[in-house]
Amino acid sequence: MSSNLHQAGVKLLKQLGRHAELVMDVYLSGSVSVDESNAAAIDKLQKSDILWRPEPEQELRLKRSVRALLEEALSDERNRQIDSNVGSSLATIKTLADHYKEARHNVDFSASEAYLADLSEHVYSFADGLRYSIRVLWSRINNEFGYVGSINAKIRENELAQSQVTELLNGLEMFQFSELGEIAGDIRELRKLLVTTLQETLSDCTQELSVVQARLLELLGRFRQIRGRTRLLKGWLLYTDLHPDYRPADHVSHKQLPALFNIAERLLAPAAVDVHNHSLESELFEVVSNIKRIDRLNEVSSQREHDVSVDLTQVEDFDIPDNPLKLAVDGYFCAVIDSGKSQSALDYLDEHQLAWDRESWLYQVICGYEGLPEEHRSYFELEHIGEPDPVYSGNFIIKDVELWLA
Repeated sequence: MSSNLHQAGVKLLKQLGRHAELVMDVYLSGSVSVDESNAAAIDKLQKSDILWRPEPEQELRLKRSVRALLEEALSDERNRQIDSNVGSSLATIKTLADHYKEARHNVDFSASEAYLADLSEHVYSFADGLRYSIRVLWSRINNEFGYVGSINAKIRENELAQSQVTELLNGLEMFQFSELGEIAGDIRELRKLLVTTLQETLSDCTQELSVVQARLLELLGRFRQIRGRTRLLKGWLLYTDLHPDYRPADHVSHKQLPALFNIAERLLAPAAVDVHNHSLESELFEVVSNIKRIDRLNEVSSQREHDVSVDLTQVEDFDIPDNPLKLAVDGYFCAVIDSGKSQSALDYLDEHQLAWDRESWLYQVICGYEGLPEEHRSYFELEHIGEPDPVYSGNFIIKDVELWLA
């Protein structure tokens, strides 16, 4: 079987080398039509599964595998294909590991060596493919998606790259190294492939993908800023085309300048005296000499000269009268206690014909309730009556309060 595979591979490579010019023409143009000059070569390439025809009426195209080979070998910037199907690779690796363990258990050394070689190839191919995907992303970022010409196309390519990064990160989360460690067991070859190699690869690639994601977001913000400025400029050009007689107004003569023009820095910068400049010594002395000295020592000494008589008699007791509004609120609280029923603050104000402003009255009632000690406040319940602000969300307009015994 190995000899047959070797011969088929040599035959395929010879076909690519013999018809290299035709293959590159198809790669660059995308398709090729059959004529008398290339009919024989195209027939051989079709039999070798290098060219194929999607529909009977369409032209011949390169197989996807051959195109991918050329894109990777030539580092073509048009290569934007990233394999983000991590789940399939993980399932293949697990299956091959089980095949190897079974052949090793059955003492089938030839089969176990074949499965181990196949498993190593898949693990290293997966690691190389993951690193290659990251290199493709970096090349697109460093080139700022130069393979497309418009800003909108760059934004779409950026969003595509972000979705591919997200899919790669989500796929890498599927790797559970505790499960892979159980599959490897105490077999040294499996632990090296499934635990050591994969863990190092995934750790490095995850960190680099997070950096790629941050750079993509930064680049997307710059693209959107450029698009916004471009739209503004296009709108301005369209306006001038529709109004050829437009002339800018003299904004300097206006009292209030538009924000677009009022961005100049102030002419007078903040200044300070340079006391270390010897050339300004005379001016500084003149400034200091004009400073008026405020002398309070004479006033203090004159006050000490006066005889001061001190009466050490007992100080009389005195009381500070309470605020009448506070006393009225205390009466309102006492009325609620006496009646034992809930009562509105504004109804109490109207019923007793108190002369206080309604808003001040409500403020004092709320403050009186909040100012009660904790053990006294627990005997009352205060409810705010009002409605939410129709314009500003989160604000509640209090129109009245109601107090009752708890």
